[in-house]
Amino acid sequence: MNNNKLYPFERNRYYPGKMLTSADFQAEQNYHVNKSRFMNGLMYGSGIVCGLGVFSLDDQSVLIESGAAIDGHGREIIVDSSTVKKLSAIEGFDQLTGDLVRLCVRFKEQEIHNVYSVNRKEDEKEYEFNRIAEGYELFLVDKGDENSEYTPETEFLTKEVLFKSENYIGEVMIPATVCKGKNVKIVLEIRKISSADVSLNCRGLLEMPAFVSAEGEHEIEIGVENLSLTEGDSIKREYWVHVQETPAVVSELILRSGTAFAFENDAAVNTSSNFSLRVMLTKISPLELVSNETGKMNLEMRGIGLMDDSVPLADLKIVRTSNNYLIDTITEDTVKKYIMTASQILTRSQYLAFFEKEVDLAEHRIEKQETVVAQTGGTRTEFSNIATGTLEVPLGKNARAGDIRYSGEIPHGLGNGNVYVDIGYTYVSDDPEMGVNQKCTFYGNPDLFSRKNEQMTDVETAVKVLNEKGSFVVAVRLLRDVDYLTLTFRWVAIRFPSGDEMELTEDYYDKSISVATPTVIMGTKESHFFSVRFNNMKATGITYELTSPGSGEISSDGIYTAPAREGVYEIRIYCTDMPVICTYAYAIVRKKMIGESENGGIPAGDNGI
Repeated sequence: MNNNKLYPFERNRYYPGKMLTSADFQAEQNYHVNKSRFMNGLMYGSGIVCGLGVFSLDDQSVLIESGAAIDGHGREIIVDSSTVKKLSAIEGFDQLTGDLVRLCVRFKEQEIHNVYSVNRKEDEKEYEFNRIAEGYELFLVDKGDENSEYTPETEFLTKEVLFKSENYIGEVMIPATVCKGKNVKIVLEIRKISSADVSLNCRGLLEMPAFVSAEGEHEIEIGVENLSLTEGDSIKREYWVHVQETPAVVSELILRSGTAFAFENDAAVNTSSNFSLRVMLTKISPLELVSNETGKMNLEMRGIGLMDDSVPLADLKIVRTSNNYLIDTITEDTVKKYIMTASQILTRSQYLAFFEKEVDLAEHRIEKQETVVAQTGGTRTEFSNIATGTLEVPLGKNARAGDIRYSGEIPHGLGNGNVYVDIGYTYVSDDPEMGVNQKCTFYGNPDLFSRKNEQMTDVETAVKVLNEKGSFVVAVRLLRDVDYLTLTFRWVAIRFPSGDEMELTEDYYDKSISVATPTVIMGTKESHFFSVRFNNMKATGITYELTSPGSGEISSDGIYTAPAREGVYEIRIYCTDMPVICTYAYAIVRKKMIGESENGGIPAGDNGI
């Protein structure tokens, strides 16, 4: 292994009279380049950022789409345009020995722009390259010969070997620390380590003092039947159990003695007679637990590893003839490693809404999942009763009064059932009192805010909720001719519980909070305390937050400080332990005239005469 760390960082110190040489300018470049690559590796790791799809064009050529990646050194690899390559023209093809090969891309620099070297010494070159172009290079290697990614040892999982033979190895694993009151996954992973054609049957019984299965038992049976894998493949079986609320801080998963067996083609395989997996129990949430574990790795551990300068794109199976070759199949799914970037969070959450839903473990009886994989992963999210977002309704050209337009079908992400959806029309108005254009969202009839009887809205709206599909459609009817191409709305969806879920909301029935002064008029940089009243409930912790950036500042105890800019600003206030109980306050901030009171009128005690 090599040490590929780029720090400590040194930069030039400039002073009057300093003589700068090429070494100084090189140090200047190295400082910025190494700092950028250090942060790339630390924040993103290595993998594909976007694009770089691989497709077969014909029997001998592939298309590599444009895209971006980051290699193990933190260097950006940019494929600026899609390219077509014959396999035989790619670097490394002549060295291939097998029929299963891997296509990779790596960073490549090239010196360009040859110029005459001024003030050169006698033994130096007459011409030098004036620029360095950053590019990329595609290459092929036999699958198995590529550098394997170095993974530092982690203490997150605790595991034990259930059985091991010349053909298969089976391991049982679980997080070394689990969260009380939450579900956790036990995994049985079986890997094929030989090319022999043998099938496998195995079984074992785990005793779980601090866990319960879907059936409410403190034991669970694990195993597979008639399993047949090819060399290098693996299978993972998942068993979900519930961690009980117990005062204990440590527990164990115990393989009951005499229950473990494994057979390969009816021949017995040595198994563990018994083992125990020691597990710590904690009260913190899974998110806190995982965040703590992923943040533990120090810089020394991150900086040590195989200096992999390539990013894998696809595996290709080729068929060779006496004097030629054919591309049989291209596999990307188990090869590519994508980087999870912040810019993709919203899109990722929208896509995941089609696959994820919080379920009652006992109600669904823990399905035993079986998948042949090279890599696996998953995310579990907590159920939410509220969702919000924005939508646009296209009008097209020459929209006229009375025309009706529809949005597409919009998933709200709250699942099937009784969901209420409301939409607000986003409207930019000229506010003469504030002296600025205000962006507002009107729910209900916005004409109630009009003081001059002018029409403030362009449309009337309706929402159709598709209860069985978990989505909704918006219809708008124009009230007057407009020259807009699209209209923008904000939607809010609330899922009403039913059946057993009603028990979850009983604690909130008839409870609410309100603000003593929900709307205040104040000057710029002034402060105001938003006092909260509790209705039909005991006083509890309150959290204050601003709903948009640049709205001023709000302290944890409710003291709001207005910004230097005029405007209307919204403050969300909710019970810390019960966020569903919330309310809103508004601050109208404007520069006050001399002698003007807090309420915007004549100072108290002045009769105006």
